[in-house]
Order: sequence, then structure tokens, then C-alpha cells
Amino acid sequence: MKIAIGSDHGGIVLKDVVIRAVSDLGMEYEDYGTFGTESVDYPDYAEKVGRAVAGGKADKGVLLCGTGIGISIAANKIRGIRAAHVTDAFSAQMAAEHNDANILCMGGRITKPEDAYEFTKIFLTTPFAGGRHATRVDKIMRLENADE
Repeated sequence: MKIAIGSDHGGIVLKDVVIRAVSDLGMEYEDYGTFGTESVDYPDYAEKVGRAVAGGKADKGVLLCGTGIGISIAANKIRGIRAAHVTDAFSAQMAAEHNDANILCMGGRITKPEDAYEFTKIFLTTPFAGGRHATRVDKIMRLENADE
């Protein structure tokens, strides 16, 4: 499995632990930036990772900003993306198992590094349950085309 990773300056504090979690799982990753602590705009990194996932260059993604909220909103504007903002282990599991989320979003200013490591591993190893959840995910995805 290949994972696309991106962050802004507020989330970069978690990027190394996310990369370690991905590597510890034996998965490949591509780092889409940012690579420093200077202020940058999170929608730019949400777009890079979102397009990589939606376009099939990566199987899943992890996005990081100060809270995880803004970057998840931006990523969810990309057709085919189901980005989940996660703040606990149960949510990380449910995002994958029930919502078939394809991008995990966390906040560098609200998530402890050890928690980010755990949430990443849970998210990436939890399979989608399918069944009644697949029906619900299909309905979510139809919303993308509802206004066209």
C-alpha cells in the first residue's frame, strides 16, 4: 500500500511520527510537503495529497494541519475524497471501518505525537466493513454529483 502524506506548518510536528507509523507497517509513502516551519497554506497540501489519492497514485493519505479541521475541509472538496478528521483511536477505526475514509486528518496543535502514531496505524490497518456501510458510502459519493 502506498500512502500520500502532507502537512502545513501547523501539522509538520506530527509528520515524522506519521512517516514512522507508515514505515513500521511496511508501507511505502510519498511526502508532498511542507518541509519546514514557515507559514504555508493548508489547501495547497490538501490538494496535492487529495489528487494523489483520487488519481490512484496513492491508496490512502494522511494530512496534517494545526487542528486537522481546515485541511480535512479542503481535501473533501476533491471529487472522490473522504477525508476524516480524527482525534481519538475509536474515530480512526470507524473512519476506515464504517466510512471507508481514504484520508486521515489530524492536528499538530491538538494531537500528541504518540496518539498520531497510534491513529495512523489503526486507520491504515482497519479494513472497510462493507455491507450496510457500503450503501451509506455510496450515498455520500452520490452527493458529489447531486448538483450537476
